[in-house]
This record gives sequence, structure tokens and C-alpha cells, in this order.
Amino acid sequence: MLRYTVRRLLQLVLVLFVLSLLLFIWLRSLPGGPVTALLGERATPEKREELNAVLGLDQPIIVQYFKFLGRVVQGNFGQSTGVSPGTSAVDVFITRFGATVELTVGAMIFGLALGVPLGYMAAKRRGGVLDNGYIVLSLIGIAVPVFFLAFLLKYVFAVKWGLLPPSGRQTPGIEATRVTGLFIVDGLITREWDASWDSVRHLILPWIALGTIPFAVIFRITRASVLEVQGEDFVRTAEAKGLTSRTIRNRHVLRNAMLPVITVTGLLTGLLLTGAVLTEKVFGYPGIGEALYLGFTKKDYPVIQVIILAAAAAFVIINTLVDLTYALVDPRIRAR
Repeated sequence: MLRYTVRRLLQLVLVLFVLSLLLFIWLRSLPGGPVTALLGERATPEKREELNAVLGLDQPIIVQYFKFLGRVVQGNFGQSTGVSPGTSAVDVFITRFGATVELTVGAMIFGLALGVPLGYMAAKRRGGVLDNGYIVLSLIGIAVPVFFLAFLLKYVFAVKWGLLPPSGRQTPGIEATRVTGLFIVDGLITREWDASWDSVRHLILPWIALGTIPFAVIFRITRASVLEVQGEDFVRTAEAKGLTSRTIRNRHVLRNAMLPVITVTGLLTGLLLTGAVLTEKVFGYPGIGEALYLGFTKKDYPVIQVIILAAAAAFVIINTLVDLTYALVDPRIRAR
């Protein structure tokens, strides 16, 4: 297991190195570049040359890259020029990352809580009314665009019925102590139950809107995997031995069927963590997705690069942890 873990960690470092190189090249290829973002399009050539010298953009490209890499290692990405002018780009990311984590984790819990049991029940009743009904439901979850579902949920439950807040992360003016940056967790730690519940109410609609994607994928993966596993010889052998249906389900069917689900859960978590732009925009939710949108709109390159690099690193780390979990569940993986 140690050998497998070391190999995966080395792959992680290599991926992050290549990612930093691609990010550096991409930033240098953007129209106007950071000089135009800071000075505007009407800046004089003299001012541009002066800022190029200050930023080191007049040096050889290889020197620029290693200086960029050094700043990345130190966590120095410069100051925001558009999202939160004058604020460190890293601080902009940190203050918003907790919001996106709460959104992503809640959406994944929603997807897993519905997808796994419904997928199992659909497989056990293959071809029946429930199976066909669940399949249609999962197809709707995949086919309906997230932004449309988000607008629909917002209109019905927030605007028309007034049951839930339409936007934001927490009601303005509510007294809350900040500890971890995760508002729900902070409320539980400090026993400020009203603050924690208020954050949950703000997240219910975004959770549902974003969670339909993992639900649909996890449901179909679970259904297909259970159908495959329950036809295996070891399951029939367990049935022939007279084991109870509960034992067969837990020890033989679900344990083996969950292996693909574990993999897809890691991929989906990474994707949601880095791709919740539309959901955050519709609900006015202050996460890194909204910050990335504002960064592109206002050409805030420091914020763009820290969000892209950090979010991609989080994606790679999550999937590395999933691979390690997969290896723990299935020892055959470690032997490859």
C-alpha cells in the first residue's frame, strides 16, 4: 500500500507541475495580458514598458516561468484588480472557497443519498415500473440544464412561494462567529443554531439544482454495477449456501458494486468543486465560481490564476484520495 501511495503522490506532483506550465503559457497568450488589465487599453507605450519592467515581463520566458513557479510555491499571486481591488488574490480565494465546499459537499450528499439506493432498487426490479420511472427521472436530471433548473427552483420556492431565500449565503445582519469559513460548521461549533440553519436554508435550492447531475450519474452507475455483480458466480454461490438476502446484499453485491461509484464520486466532486459557476451565478452565491466569472469579466488575472490552479489542485488531490480509497477496498488495484 505504501508503494502505491508514493507512486500516486509522485503523479500528483507531476500533474501540478504540468498544470502550472500550461497556466503560465495560457496567461501569457491572453489578449492584452496583465499590463492591459492594470493600465487599461489607452495606456501610453511608455507606461506599458515601465510596467513590463516592474512585472518582469521583459525578461526571457524561462526566467519568467521559474519566477512564476517560485511565487506559486510561496502562495504569492499578487493583488486582485477587479473582483476585490487591493485584496490579495489568495485571500479572495480563501474567503470564497469555504462557500463552494459547502455547496459541493451538499450537492454530492444529495446525489449519493438518492442515487445509490434508487439505483440498487431499480436493479433489483429490472424492467418494472419503478425501474423505468427511476430511469426517466435520471434522464431528466441529466437533460435539464443546471441554470434552467436553478431559475425554476428560485422562481417557485423563493420568489412565488417565499419558502426559501432567493440568493446569498447568509441573511445580512445575522450574528455569527466565523471559525472555519464554513458557515454551517461554524454555527454548529459555536452552538449558534440559528446562524447554521440560516445557512442551510440558503443552500437548499443550490444543493438541489447542482445535485441533480451527480444523482443522475450515480444512479445509472449504481444500477448498471448492481446488475453486473448480482449475476456473478460468487453471488449465486452465496445464495446456494443459504445466506440471508441482507448478508448477500451488504457483503457481496453492494461492496463490489460500489467500486465504480467510488471512482465516479471523486470525479464528480472535483468537477462540481471547479464548475459550479452557473449555480453560484443564478443564486448570487459568493463562491469561487462567481469569483472566476467576475475575474474573467473584469480581467482580474491574479484571481483567475489562483482559482484555476488551486481548484485544479483540489480536483487532482480529491481523485488521488479516491484512488487510494479504491485500493483499500479492492486489494487487486495495489498489485498492478
